[in-house]
Amino acid sequence: MDIKQIRTKARELTKGFCRACPVCDGRACAGEVPGMGGTGSGWSFTNNIIALRSVNLNPRLIHKVHYPKTETEILGLKLALPLMIAPIGGIAFNLGEAMSEAAYQEAIAFGAVDAGIVAGTPDAVPLEVMKIGLAQAKALGPGLTIPFIKPWELDRIDQEMEMAREAGAQVVACDLDSVGLITLRLMGSPAMAKDTVELEKIVQKAHRRGLKLIVKGVMSLKDAKAALSAEVDGLLISNHGGRVLDGAPGMAQALPRIAQELKGRIPLLADGGIRSGVDILKTLALGADAVMIGRPFALMAIGGGREAVAFLVNTLRSQLEQAMVMTGCPDVAKADRSLLWPEED
Repeated sequence: MDIKQIRTKARELTKGFCRACPVCDGRACAGEVPGMGGTGSGWSFTNNIIALRSVNLNPRLIHKVHYPKTETEILGLKLALPLMIAPIGGIAFNLGEAMSEAAYQEAIAFGAVDAGIVAGTPDAVPLEVMKIGLAQAKALGPGLTIPFIKPWELDRIDQEMEMAREAGAQVVACDLDSVGLITLRLMGSPAMAKDTVELEKIVQKAHRRGLKLIVKGVMSLKDAKAALSAEVDGLLISNHGGRVLDGAPGMAQALPRIAQELKGRIPLLADGGIRSGVDILKTLALGADAVMIGRPFALMAIGGGREAVAFLVNTLRSQLEQAMVMTGCPDVAKADRSLLWPEED
């Protein structure tokens, strides 16, 4: 497939809502929310790119790593590489009706599974958005998507947890950071921040149904420790793509401190500014167990459908394998700070 052709088609279909830039760094779309940009000055989005770009891998070529292992398992999910697709909902609202919500979510969910990974399904003020994603989840089979649930009032969270269970979910996520989304406020959202007591109740709602719960939006060690004490099953280090708070640090700035304290105690996922297999390896070296990528897959789905989504996954896997060979990393499970420059004595 031709990435340039896919990007050109996506640019035409998004009607100015996304410029499909060769480097997706938030500069051209700063402040465009709704849309695909970062909030305010757009710095938090751009900072994700800059922070990760400032991390350098350490080339090592005297070794016997020829065919590195990219397969991994996290929270019971078997993945061809430590990558999942982040959910993006409200295609009509954010991308000018470039395609229908159902067609978009189908391309993402099925393209992910075609390439051996899983995707998150989105949630939104209209419950119909979640229902569309859960229909895809049910069609794919148990455990092949991760439904995301926003921090609504507890009764709605309970309702959506049950819907996710009925659709065959094994892992769900709560994106606490979405309380800052302008789009939710414009639609009269009841989403709100949660204290530790409320978070514990959300965890209990998941566990009673046999579901594992990831909490998304953790950017501070204090929040990470609070979530751990609430017995969540995984943490997703993320500033929501720079869409919720201007002037926030990039993911690659927040991840190392959290990983230093909690690596090995709870699965750590990360997203924000990851654009290549090299970026995936950098993020693993900084302490993540797996990553999520959003915007680049949106363009693939819009410009080329299910096949383009799978194509991008496979491209990222090839890039990751090459980076692992060039740094002497035999297994993604063994990626650590020794892969980074400057090397420690």
